[in-house]
Amino acid sequence: MAMFNKILNILLPIVTVSFLLVFMPFSIFFKLLSFIRRYKESEKVNGKVVIITGSSSGIGEHLAYEYARRGAYLTLVARREDRLQVVADRCRRLGSPDVAVVRGDVSVIEDCKGFVQETIARFGRLDHLVNNAGIMEAKMFEDYSEISDVLPIVNTNFWGPVYATHFAIPHLKKTKGKIIAVASPAGWAGVPKMSIYAASKAAMINFYETLRIELHPQIGVTIVFPGLIENGSTNPDLLTEKQDWSQVVAIESAAECAKAVINGICRGKTFVAEPSWVRVLFWLSAICPEFLISKPKKN
Repeated sequence: MAMFNKILNILLPIVTVSFLLVFMPFSIFFKLLSFIRRYKESEKVNGKVVIITGSSSGIGEHLAYEYARRGAYLTLVARREDRLQVVADRCRRLGSPDVAVVRGDVSVIEDCKGFVQETIARFGRLDHLVNNAGIMEAKMFEDYSEISDVLPIVNTNFWGPVYATHFAIPHLKKTKGKIIAVASPAGWAGVPKMSIYAASKAAMINFYETLRIELHPQIGVTIVFPGLIENGSTNPDLLTEKQDWSQVVAIESAAECAKAVINGICRGKTFVAEPSWVRVLFWLSAICPEFLISKPKKN
């Protein structure tokens, strides 16, 4: 067995590189054809039913507005019901035929079950589940005095989407619908002082990559990787951590991000990085991880 592994250590990299060199041109050609086909056959969401968690602010709020412009029925979910009502009113003005507002916490199983059931009771179907709700905290891991303090981040960012997806799958199968997971580049490129957030997003990414295989072709899965988004709701401590490099990194508005994300979803993309340069971080983390390593400042 040891000898077999040694042979694989030598041969497999050579065979893999040779395979890529031979078939990469064909892969690029077929990807181009696929892009043209998706562009021409973009899904129309007019009259479809969409659940958006974390839709009271930020990317989730603007995803709601973009779906509304395209004529979708909406179920908006968040903990701040008063803010949801404001978003819902604007969605109706933008063109959504009907909007349901559900106060809920995705980290609570019964809340996830409830907003899926309420959507089916009101609209009779479900086409898109957008798992957008998430929280973050800028803090060195060693500075957590109580390890239980990390649970809200993990429960919201990972278990929340898992719960909602579990209850939505039977209904999405009936409509050949889609699951959208709003992840983060931090899930595959570590960010100092965001270890728990990054871990929760890494778990989310791997969960939905696995589900894509399990649920194909009945349900599509799109994983979204937003860059640094200006949304007016970012934690002030996190902005302080980012201020040194946010001056040289393009900050995109939540509205622009939401439009690009829904375009990608409707074209059937499996991954949407917005802005598109964000995907470079993935290649850097895989090929040259030392480029992404920086010593965080201690407070």
